[in-house]
Amino acid sequence: MSVRGNIIPLIDLRRRFGLKPSGNKERIIIVRYGKEKIGFLVDDIKEILSLSPEEIRTPPSIFKGFKTEYLTGLGKHAENIIILLNIDSLLSSEEKIQLRESIKLLEEKGAGVSKTTQ
Repeated sequence: MSVRGNIIPLIDLRRRFGLKPSGNKERIIIVRYGKEKIGFLVDDIKEILSLSPEEIRTPPSIFKGFKTEYLTGLGKHAENIIILLNIDSLLSSEEKIQLRESIKLLEEKGAGVSKTTQ
């Protein structure tokens, strides 16, 4: 996808976790992964917040069907449990390589890369 002139890869988390499309309007979260930015297609965004280390716990070996390899931890904020995903585990080795190569190619061609990301 293109955001403010920058090309950003997009990963559908429902597809990654083997879930069917929700049929609802989805949202995109853009995160930094090293020097790159990645978009994640998600069902909804309730709130953006920062958690203190005291609010983060190590996840159990299995949490609601998720393998813990995808989790960094569980956050607790007010009465809510927040699943913290491990971005490094969400990307396959092939995707990490493709991401690095595509960013390098865009930088070489000067296409879709802003001065702030170079």
